[in-house]
Amino acid sequence: MPEASDVAAPAGTGVPAPPGRSRADLRDARARAAAERRRRRQRRLLPLLAAVAVVVLVAVVALAPDGRRAPGGGGSAAPVRSTTTTTAPPYLPPPVTSAISPAQPGEGQWAPQDVWAPGPPSVMTTTFRTDPADPTITAYAAWMRTSSTVLGLYPGYKGPGPTAAGVDRGPEQVPDAGRPYLLSAFNSGFYEADAAGGFYAHGITYFPMVPGLATVVTRTDGSAAIEAWAGGPTPDASVVMARQNLPLLVDHGAPTAATAVPATWGVTLYGAPRVWRTALGIDAHGNLIYVAAPLQTAASLAQVMVQVGAVRAMQLDINPEWPIYVLYGGPGAASPSLFVPNPNQIPGRFLYSSTKDFFALFQRLPTLTVPPW
Repeated sequence: MPEASDVAAPAGTGVPAPPGRSRADLRDARARAAAERRRRRQRRLLPLLAAVAVVVLVAVVALAPDGRRAPGGGGSAAPVRSTTTTTAPPYLPPPVTSAISPAQPGEGQWAPQDVWAPGPPSVMTTTFRTDPADPTITAYAAWMRTSSTVLGLYPGYKGPGPTAAGVDRGPEQVPDAGRPYLLSAFNSGFYEADAAGGFYAHGITYFPMVPGLATVVTRTDGSAAIEAWAGGPTPDASVVMARQNLPLLVDHGAPTAATAVPATWGVTLYGAPRVWRTALGIDAHGNLIYVAAPLQTAASLAQVMVQVGAVRAMQLDINPEWPIYVLYGGPGAASPSLFVPNPNQIPGRFLYSSTKDFFALFQRLPTLTVPPW
């Protein structure tokens, strides 16, 4: 057994090893002491770590799944992108500014007329004055939402003109199948004998289309347009209905040059320069606008169409006998009423055989996407 003087002190201590203990024993002792100190530190840290974990868990639970704070969640959270989507409200036409100031109560304000039908209004009407020099002139306007309606065109027993034997002219009135969904009905354009133009409805070309003429068109995608016809004599398969009448009255939101030529716009009763005139326009959102007004030239009617918000427009029928816009007060063509006052017309005109062709407006439904026949 070695002498005590032969056992070296631990390196770097300068202290000799206690008698009877080797350097290996000292190393083991120091390791055990260090391990014990680490365990004591860990035991002191455990409560602190547990507290931090609880705080983090509470913060996570307080956040809703889409990143917003759940009800009752305190504190603040960093902004998180929400996945919530919103639906824009249905478009409504802006009020029409009267040509005379101040406006009368309700003047130019659109009022819904199909309140009995579900969904946002599809037909709205208003009246407004058009001429500062004559405050008695009132225009009657009806706005029609294209996305929720179906526009049909129907021949009368005389208009638009005679057709070949065997050509189906349909019911010559609002068809029974469409009456439960009928919203309104209004006059069309000239007789074919007075102004040759295309007439296409229900898959039948009654009269061939004429290039360049103003045309109201509806298509299989549900859209409507008023345009200068650029197609051939027979509409293609995308067209549901097309009716022509004279050149464009308004284009690109302004009266056309043709409005300065009175002879272009039809023969007036007794040759009067200003008569009742009607027009059909389309706004920048693709919705149709009908207007009827007394004491109008083509040029003044074009200005009225711009005033009401039309970006393109075509003249329809003229003279006192023909302007008519009928509203229906409920399903089944109930309670028809004349929106355009005209002593030459009656509210029930389109519910029996009509002299001239006309337009009828129906609710658009999953089961009604094309005009009934």
